[in-house]
Amino acid sequence: MVAHAGPRVVQRGGSKIHFRRPVVTQDSRFLICASGECIKVFSTSTEECIHHLQGHTDLVTGLALNPSNHLQVYSCSDDGTVRLWDFTDGVLIRTYDVGSRISSVHVSAKFPGIVFLVVPVKYKKPGRLGLVSLKLPASVEQLVEAKEFSTVIKNVSPDPKCIAFGQGGEYIAYVRDNLLLVYFFKKDKFYTFALATADTKAVRNSFRCVACHPKEDCIATGHGDGKIRLWRNFNRGKDYTFTTVHWHHSGVNALCFTPEGTNLLSGGVESVLVQWRYGQEGEKDFVPRLGSAITEITVSPDGSLFCTSHADNKITVIQYCSKVSAVLQGLVHGDSVKTELMVDPRTKALVLNGKPGHLQFYSLQRDKQLYNLDIVQQEFIEQAGLDQFEVVKAALDPRGDWLATVEQRGAKELEVSLKLWAFDQQTQSFVLNTTITAPHDGSISSMCFSPAVQTTNSTTLVTVSLDGHFKHVSRFQQHRKLMSVVPTGCLVEPSSVVSRSQEAGLHTVTTSWKLTANREPSAEKQQHLGTRP
Repeated sequence: MVAHAGPRVVQRGGSKIHFRRPVVTQDSRFLICASGECIKVFSTSTEECIHHLQGHTDLVTGLALNPSNHLQVYSCSDDGTVRLWDFTDGVLIRTYDVGSRISSVHVSAKFPGIVFLVVPVKYKKPGRLGLVSLKLPASVEQLVEAKEFSTVIKNVSPDPKCIAFGQGGEYIAYVRDNLLLVYFFKKDKFYTFALATADTKAVRNSFRCVACHPKEDCIATGHGDGKIRLWRNFNRGKDYTFTTVHWHHSGVNALCFTPEGTNLLSGGVESVLVQWRYGQEGEKDFVPRLGSAITEITVSPDGSLFCTSHADNKITVIQYCSKVSAVLQGLVHGDSVKTELMVDPRTKALVLNGKPGHLQFYSLQRDKQLYNLDIVQQEFIEQAGLDQFEVVKAALDPRGDWLATVEQRGAKELEVSLKLWAFDQQTQSFVLNTTITAPHDGSISSMCFSPAVQTTNSTTLVTVSLDGHFKHVSRFQQHRKLMSVVPTGCLVEPSSVVSRSQEAGLHTVTTSWKLTANREPSAEKQQHLGTRP
């Protein structure tokens, strides 16, 4: 007797590429980002994935270019290892076994051969994280044990945006709650700066991110109320000073100085990259309409590229401070998949909810989004509690010629629209054909197309609603005739409506029946309806 093997995973895709700040290579040709247990190397000009660097066995939690070799990159992971890669050839050079879960990795040109890691440390309460320095052992072996490190700072945030190296690696600035702390290596001394923690100010003053000027002693911090503070003279104890600039209406998610320190970049939920002129903070430029909240900002070493990571699992590459030159879109991870999972018969792509009001077509084979379809066709507003349309149902016909979608909102009064989309061969995408407003008196609970029929090009869509009715829409592609409908079941008071799309001649017949569950029809109605098998 042959035992059947159980199911096995043959391919995995759709991991987050915005989870950690990406890095851009010295020549700005490649962008490297973490993606689950893998590291992806993208071309900044073609958007193509050049290499998949595979070797980690758990989530990759950080990346850093090797300051001693511009063709190499460090990675760290929850699997307790630091790995050194040649990203041009896609080759693993060495693995350092740290033996502890690693939350992030940091490097400085001032400390060659040393990496700084955020790992669990013993400090007051269990589970605390600390910043430690690790001297990488010199070895020709591919797997090296490296478990002897020294603690630099105790009790730090796992978020790498909360730690930054200062001018020339002379000091480290890190933020936690309502505190800014600066540690000077040479002095082996800490300076602590606190903001008000009263109930009304604690959340607004909380530190969200930190960045250090590359040429001067200046620290920029982003806060929960949208303000940015520029700290100076912080090595003088109580004689420190700071200035405040304010544009973001909500918390500042990311900060980054340009390599020469001429500009400070900031981003938040507004989907706008703000460029502040250093020393002239009243002057600023904007790169607007980037599509989603900014979570990370990276600048290439030569300053020619800005890269923004976004909450919808996207990385945008910006050239010349203003022009979007590439968009790397991963699988959009929404709050829920209300449309359920579908497969596009044409492309074999996974189809599901994407950005608010959109459907995404994602190829699992290529681990890449093919395209994004705007269903609602309204600008989404980032505001809590705002009643906005969302896509709740979708269905594809067996040939992939037609797509049906349902969008609704209903905080006060239910609004439902059924849209029919036709596949356009020229654009290789779906184009809106017909919109049916209020197709039912209640929410549509389910819908599907009829199975494929080889002898005809007809298509039938059936919808079921919480109002106790189901309806169907039929169409002939080659002949302008109404499709005959043969209902099955107990029918009460049928009614029909015929309509035609003004745009593309879509003929529809809509018939509604009231369903009577668990009730036998009367003898008179049985005689009228006839006997059913």
